[in-house]
Amino acid sequence: MKEKKFLLDQAHPVELFGPNNENFTLLKKAFPRVKFVARGNELKIMGDEDELDPVEDKLLMMVKMSKLGPLDQERVAELLSSQETSAQTGDTLAKGNGSIISTERGQAVKARTLHQHELVDVVGKSDLVFAIGPAGTGKTYTSVALAVRALKQKTVKRIILTRPAVEAGENLGFLPGDLKDKIDPYLRPLYDALDDMLSPEKLRMYLENRVIEIAPLAFMRGRTLNNAFVILDEAQNCTEAQLKMFLTRMGPEAKVIVNGDLTQIDLPKKTMSGLPTALRILRDIEGIGQVFFDTRDVIRHRLVKRIITAYENDTNNER
Repeated sequence: MKEKKFLLDQAHPVELFGPNNENFTLLKKAFPRVKFVARGNELKIMGDEDELDPVEDKLLMMVKMSKLGPLDQERVAELLSSQETSAQTGDTLAKGNGSIISTERGQAVKARTLHQHELVDVVGKSDLVFAIGPAGTGKTYTSVALAVRALKQKTVKRIILTRPAVEAGENLGFLPGDLKDKIDPYLRPLYDALDDMLSPEKLRMYLENRVIEIAPLAFMRGRTLNNAFVILDEAQNCTEAQLKMFLTRMGPEAKVIVNGDLTQIDLPKKTMSGLPTALRILRDIEGIGQVFFDTRDVIRHRLVKRIITAYENDTNNER
């Protein structure tokens, strides 16, 4: 029987192992033939040599992932069951501590998951990036944070946020007000992200001076978007013609992020989404990146992951 000791100096034991040692209990259940002895910030593991190496790798992964945010039971269970190694996790974290910008209140806006980190990295290397994945994975929020950072660093002169005004089972015509009043609810997630990152006064000034522009996709036709950070949200609701129109708006010094969720297409029946086609035909073009999020990146209520997984399983069973 072999023995290894770990000093948990890089993570507080309570934060790492969870309230009432819930995460520690999951770790022990995952490796029932290994004996664990925890005292303060020291952890001792005992067992056969071929069993200790996987424990060490998963433990290092838990320590590294705790730097991205609190570790809940569901996240720990996913880490323990995944094929991902601590080295892969370390490669992502080596790119930085995840901080993208600071808000007006001095709070850090951070990349909190592996694929959010990947998005930050890919946007730094590519002028056009597709961010694809389910709801609640932070695609829009991270994209807006990157846009605000670019504006603050003066690498772009303006931010343009857009999305198709496609109705998710509701009728746009029944909403009160003029066109802006009708469109604004569809753009609310973009406003919410900006509200978190900019003071009300600065956001109002940027909107009034068109430094930040929020508009439906139809308003992009015929324009050339230069020196701008452009985000297209809900791209799964674009037809092929609309998406091609948007992508060919890119002007000099432009950065573009296209966000989409292929499981939530709200287009009318017999109308095909243009997003799968764009992903397929543009995937090997230099300067274009693609980042795929999954349920591990969901940062909403823990039930959201289970809901997404249940729907995915039901769809797979129907096939």
